[in-house]
Amino acid sequence: MRPVQEEATVRRAVADAHRREWAAVLASTVRVTRDLDLAEECVQDAYADALAAWTRIGVPDRPGAWLTTAARHNALDALRRARTLRSKLHLLVEPETDPAETADDTEPAVAEDPVQDDRLRLIFLCCHPALAAEAQVALTLRLVCGVSTSDVARAFLVSESTMAARITRAKKKITTARIPFRMPTAAELPDRLTAALSVIYLLFTTGHTAPSGSDLARTDLAVRALELARLLRDLMPDEREVTGLLALITVNHARRSGRTTPDGRLVLLEDQDRTLWDREAITAADRLIVEALRGGRPGRYALQAAIAALHASAPSYAETDWPQIVELYDALLAGWPSPVVALNRAVAVAMVDGPAAALREVDRLAADPRLAGYRYLPAIRADLLRRLGRTDEAVPLYREALRLADNEAERRFLFDRLAELTTPPGKAEDPR
Repeated sequence: MRPVQEEATVRRAVADAHRREWAAVLASTVRVTRDLDLAEECVQDAYADALAAWTRIGVPDRPGAWLTTAARHNALDALRRARTLRSKLHLLVEPETDPAETADDTEPAVAEDPVQDDRLRLIFLCCHPALAAEAQVALTLRLVCGVSTSDVARAFLVSESTMAARITRAKKKITTARIPFRMPTAAELPDRLTAALSVIYLLFTTGHTAPSGSDLARTDLAVRALELARLLRDLMPDEREVTGLLALITVNHARRSGRTTPDGRLVLLEDQDRTLWDREAITAADRLIVEALRGGRPGRYALQAAIAALHASAPSYAETDWPQIVELYDALLAGWPSPVVALNRAVAVAMVDGPAAALREVDRLAADPRLAGYRYLPAIRADLLRRLGRTDEAVPLYREALRLADNEAERRFLFDRLAELTTPPGKAEDPR
C-alpha cells in the first residue's frame, strides 16, 4: 500500500487536472458521443479512474491526454453497449429508421467545420437558439467551462437551486426536442454569437474575481477566457463586439500582478502598484478598443473595455478621468440597463460628485430585487458611509457584506475594514 502522502499528491493532481483540463476533455469526448449527458458521465468516470490508476502508476506527464483517452474509451464502450442493446430490442420496441430522417444529426466533416478548437466548438454547440438565452450561457459555463453551479448562480444573481434547475431543464430540452448535436455552419454562427460572448465574458469575470475559494482570482479560468477570446477574434475578426471583448479581457488581465499582496491579500485599485501592470498588454488592448469603437454605435464589451482602459492609462487613481468614465457608464446603461452596471457607475460618481451623491444613487439601487444578495451592494454602501464619517451605519453593512462573501481574500479585506471601525487600538477581536 502506498503512503498517504502519495495518495494526497494524486488527489491534488486530479483536482488540478479538473480545473485545467475539464473543458478540453469534455469537448473531445462529445465528438464521440454527440450527447452531453453521456459525455459528462464518461468524463466524470475518467477522473474517478485517474484517482486509482495514478496511485498505481504515478501522475502522467500529460494528465489531460490521459484523461481524454480514458474518457473516449469510456464513451466508445458505452456506445457499443447501446448498439448491442438496440440490436437485441430493435424489432420489439423501435420502428425501422430511415437513415435520411437522421441525416441532419450527422456532424459535418472537419474540413467544413468553421471552428477547429474543441472548446470553442462546444461553446457554439451549447449556445443553441432553441434554448433560452440564459440557459445557453449557464449550461455552457457549467459543462464546457467547468464552473461550479454555485458560481454560475452567483454570476446570474440567483440561488444555486434555481440555477441547477435551469441547467437540468436545458439538458432535458436538448434530449427531448432532439436538437441536432452538430456544429453550426459559418452562416449560423452569428445567431449564437451573443450567447458565446456572454459565456467567455462570465468565464473571465469568474476567474478575475472568484466568487468563492481561498484566492482572489482563478487564473486558470481567466487565462482560458483570454485564449477563447483570441480564438473567437481569429474566427470572426470583423465582429466589433468580439474585438471589444478581447480588449476588455486583455486590459483587465494586464492588472493581475497588482491586485494582491504576496500573501494573497486584496489590494484596492487606488492602492495598487501600477508599475506591476503589463503595459505591453494595455497598449495592445488600446489598439483593439480603437478598432471596436470605430464605425457605428459601440457595444457593451467595447464600452467596458474603454472604461477599464481609462483606469489602466491613468498615472494614479486620483488622476483618473472620472467624468469620462461616468459618461461611458451612461452610454453603457443606455444599451445594457443592468443594476450591476448602475452600481459600478455610482462608484465613479463618488469620485466626481462626492460620496453623498453616490450614496443617494446606491440607496435607490438597493430597492432593486435583482441585487438582493449581491455581495458588493452592502460593501459599496458601507464604504460610502465610512467616507462620510457615518461609521455606525457602515458597520452593519460591512457585516452583511462579510456574511455574503465566500471568497477568502475578499473576506479578509472586509474583516480588516470592519476591524478598523469596531476594534479599539491594540485589540484584534473578530467582529463577525
